[in-house]
Amino acid sequence: MNERENKKMANTAVSEDRIPVIVGVGEIVDRPQEIAAGLEPLTLLVEALKRAEQDSGGKLLGEIQSLDIVNFLSWRYRDPATQLSDRLGIKPAHAYYGPVGGESPIRYLHEAAQRIARGECSVAAVCGAEAQSTATKAERAGLTLPWTPFAHDVPEPKRGAAFQKPMAVKLGVFRPITVYPFYEAASSAHWGQTPREAMAESGQLWSTYSSVASQNPNSWLKRRFTPDEITTPTPDNRLIAWPYTKLMVANPTVNMGGAILMTSLAKARAAGIAEHRLVHIWGGASAEEPRDYLVRDQFFESHPQNAVLKAMMDLAGGDGKAFDAIELYSCFPCVPKMARRTLSLGPDVQPTVTGGLTFFGAPLNTYMTHAACAMVRKLRDGARLGLLYGQGGFVTKHHALVLSRAKSPAALAQDTSVQADADRHRGVVPEFVTEATGKGTVESFTVIYGRGGEVEHGVVMMRTPQETRALARVPASDSATLAHLLNMDRTPVGSLGDIVSADDGVLEWRAG
Repeated sequence: MNERENKKMANTAVSEDRIPVIVGVGEIVDRPQEIAAGLEPLTLLVEALKRAEQDSGGKLLGEIQSLDIVNFLSWRYRDPATQLSDRLGIKPAHAYYGPVGGESPIRYLHEAAQRIARGECSVAAVCGAEAQSTATKAERAGLTLPWTPFAHDVPEPKRGAAFQKPMAVKLGVFRPITVYPFYEAASSAHWGQTPREAMAESGQLWSTYSSVASQNPNSWLKRRFTPDEITTPTPDNRLIAWPYTKLMVANPTVNMGGAILMTSLAKARAAGIAEHRLVHIWGGASAEEPRDYLVRDQFFESHPQNAVLKAMMDLAGGDGKAFDAIELYSCFPCVPKMARRTLSLGPDVQPTVTGGLTFFGAPLNTYMTHAACAMVRKLRDGARLGLLYGQGGFVTKHHALVLSRAKSPAALAQDTSVQADADRHRGVVPEFVTEATGKGTVESFTVIYGRGGEVEHGVVMMRTPQETRALARVPASDSATLAHLLNMDRTPVGSLGDIVSADDGVLEWRAG
């Protein structure tokens, strides 16, 4: 949208039946005393939606015309959108069950708001739920749950390895816990931090998340952890992939459901919903990286993340400090650390209204549904301008939304992709190779640990003498190279080492 169109939109009065507002939020946390008493995801959704309707003070469930359901991973259903609609006794014109993605709740909220703005519907709902805690316990106990039968004939959604190169899968760097460390190491080196300084920032940031979670009645872990408790490896807080301990990663073994109800300003007023409970959607933006993380130009920043957050700053007047309520997606520390720098916010940033994916809990794709609920409550309690930033994949999919108690100064825009801006900043992407010789320069790295705290192996992402990119293993037996990688006072990023080919044909990297 160009500047002329923006000015025209700002100067055009928008009909109240085209102004979307959030009117109700609902959450449920299920902690059954008996495994078999645990609620299945669809039941959690129904309860969360009923609570959202109750929160709105109206009778809106029967009028839902737009229904978006966040992808389930703890249980598989056949046509969950139809099943949920049947349970609610509704027939929405738009009923969508989407793909995997941690950003998806924000996208669905944004798209539902746009439908209201276009006059396509007057009541919309976004909801998500998971019951991974109960599902895992039942599997371990060999117990058949009295839930809707698991849909074995429904294909499992594509994740992780489906999008990555065979060498990444072979070396174990195809899961979030082993890929995000590449961003952690590269970004902290780019900022001039030693690994010790980077670890201290992560610990303090995560301690702040835990403080908020300790005050959120819907959190799974209601305890404040100190920075040292978070970053120090112990038998209960084992290292998983350097530098991340168990308390630095998302916790998916929870049972939670969340829902948001949205309608038009005209319908909300007609229903007698108090003005101070209405939350307006100012706008949002989205952009993506390639699914295969090895075809990105670098790992110290994300161009789509930057483009999305800068677009949100523009909505707020050009200053990240204008947001007095913020939720920065927190699957791993590198994500909010990068985001707060793009927003020009200091290390004392208050990064969450919810509590984070470690401490509040990470109901897989639907954490940001709960973040939206928490943001609505925060705005109702007096905050002026809220930022919801969600992310999915391996720093892959980005979507953000600005909310406020005040009306937006302009009509809700329909073209919200900032992909062109992200792509414009992308540098040359090096060719990926599996054969190389000579000296390799560390671009980033991680070390993968077993459940007993033992090193399984290290993985170095390197640039070859020909400026191609390769992955190389560091065997657990190579203590000298591992010591070089794990030096807390000097980053190994940028250091040179020998490239050798192991007996199985996999490249290995040895500190020079």
